[in-house]
Amino acid sequence: MNYFLICSVLLLPYSFAIPIAAETTTEVWKLLQDYLDRFFPSVDKASHHSLEERVRDMQKFFHLKVTGKMDKETLNVMKQPRCGVPDVAENRRGTVRWTKNVLTYRINNYTPDMQPAKVREVIAKAFKVWSDVTPLQFRRTSRPADIEIWFAYGAHGDGNSFDGRGGTLAHAYFPAPGLGGDAHFDESEQWSEYNRETNLFLVAAHEFGHSLGLDHSNVLGALMYPNYSYRNPNTFSLPYDDVNRIQRLYGKKK
Repeated sequence: MNYFLICSVLLLPYSFAIPIAAETTTEVWKLLQDYLDRFFPSVDKASHHSLEERVRDMQKFFHLKVTGKMDKETLNVMKQPRCGVPDVAENRRGTVRWTKNVLTYRINNYTPDMQPAKVREVIAKAFKVWSDVTPLQFRRTSRPADIEIWFAYGAHGDGNSFDGRGGTLAHAYFPAPGLGGDAHFDESEQWSEYNRETNLFLVAAHEFGHSLGLDHSNVLGALMYPNYSYRNPNTFSLPYDDVNRIQRLYGKKK
């Protein structure tokens, strides 16, 4: 993903819908531009979408009032913890999926926030979310695997740096050679198996959806909705939108 900032001079004609308390104009502009560049990049570089058009796209995706202007509701959405994968597909054409049903995964390191045995249990449970509704099977290995799992701080070698506590929680890569399928979790977060700080099961299950080929969904309540929200892992059931989309890729469980 290419992250870039447009020169602030280009932004001067743009105006906020309402004043935003406790935020300087410069800080808000930087947050807005960075957010759009990360999560709503221009897929067609020749289209030259204006900033207002991109804000409209973002507001529509998150079911906000579509004005093309910054307001408190839009700012609040941008500040929510979320997945680091863009909401608009960038440089990707057509369906992406694995061509096999038995996939391996390797946990390369462990967060100190949880016992290793509990991390293994939670990761297996997150994969089971997807194997329960498809023919897919997941097997943990200590050898190089289809899906490599890492906990990492900041810059960690993939050109997609983490931003510290809050903000982006994790990211994963669509099926492909090399990094394809891999899932990375920001070690700056406080990971938990409970409703405390950031629940590892919920984030992992979401990221593994990307590892299998799913984009983000704009359906509120879907597991693949980009913003993090807690729900009880012990009673979790994969929402219909996610079931329908993953079965389009891999079929139903026999």
